[in-house]
Amino acid sequence: MRWLEQLPLWRLGFRPFFLAGSAFALLAILLWALWLAGAINPEPTGGMLAWHRHEMLFGFGAAIIAGFLLTAVQNWSGLPGLKGRPLLALVLLWLLGRLAWFSPLPLPALVLLQAVFLPLVALALARPIIRRKLRNNYPIVVMVLLIAGCQWMALGGLLQADEALQRRGALAGLWLIGALMTVLGGRVIPFFTQRGLGLAAQPAGKAWLERLTLASSLGVAVLTAAGLSDAPSLPMAGAFLLLCVLHGLRLWRWYTPGVRKVPLLWSLHLAYLWLLLASLGMAAWHLELGLNQSLASHALSVGAMSAMIVAMMARVSLGHTGRPLQVPAAIVGAFVLVQLAAVLRIGVVPFSHWGLGLSALCWVLAFALFVRHYAPILWAARVDGKPG
Repeated sequence: MRWLEQLPLWRLGFRPFFLAGSAFALLAILLWALWLAGAINPEPTGGMLAWHRHEMLFGFGAAIIAGFLLTAVQNWSGLPGLKGRPLLALVLLWLLGRLAWFSPLPLPALVLLQAVFLPLVALALARPIIRRKLRNNYPIVVMVLLIAGCQWMALGGLLQADEALQRRGALAGLWLIGALMTVLGGRVIPFFTQRGLGLAAQPAGKAWLERLTLASSLGVAVLTAAGLSDAPSLPMAGAFLLLCVLHGLRLWRWYTPGVRKVPLLWSLHLAYLWLLLASLGMAAWHLELGLNQSLASHALSVGAMSAMIVAMMARVSLGHTGRPLQVPAAIVGAFVLVQLAAVLRIGVVPFSHWGLGLSALCWVLAFALFVRHYAPILWAARVDGKPG
């Protein structure tokens, strides 16, 4: 099946996973919004809340993480990335996991099908990283496995009909994705900013700040998995406040006024800002200041994770297909819409029932614009004739 490797869609991981993940994001939120409005009554295994909680993180989020990392590891190692039949098999496994929720598959089989995807992604990453002894990237593999562990916790809660365990696994997984964003954001945001604005090479980030931010990000995720975020706690408030300050210091170091003029840059900086706001929101909840914990979680999932996903997919897809790093007005619109989705979800939902529907509409339109514009790019060959 070497012919499969000649098809552009199966040459690198970002192509099928960005396309499938963004299309799934569009359909999943549309389905969720229609169910909330009472227009439809689907019956996934475990119920709609369990499905939504799992799928937006370990379905949508995991697909984009896989696509980005399976592409990036080729650059890091200089070794060929996953392609052809192995890539197709991994994508099909992910797709079966999405469909299985609405199938008659027994619950244990559903759980097993969901649980193997991320470990396989970690294995595909670990091989070239270990072969090239890229010790700086070992934490990436560990974090993917930790996210898988949180997924197993959530799936264990599904098996035991333990809603609290499902929720804890999902929240811990969300903060681990925040930790992964901390690592990857620290690599790409200052680099993209420098390249996008034609600036001179910037000095490396302060080592203590980078290490403390990562340690704090991992710390709040592990403590959440251990149950310390199940109820308000002063020590957890302190941990989240520290994380908020650290994210703010990094963002301040990366920012330069020219960022405001370049959509591929301000979209990334705004996405990272939501990490700061989510940490502040969690600190407020632990201090019992009247803020709903769900608002902080959605600041992280919709504001930080999803906005960074759209911005990264837009930039990476152009760079890895040999196209100029410029986006059309439609994609600028997608950047704006995903930010509006976050603002509406956090700022309007507590006061009006219209907030949720408007937030979902903005989300669906944002990903529809991405799919409409980028699908032809993702399944077409590079414009410069290079492989990939």
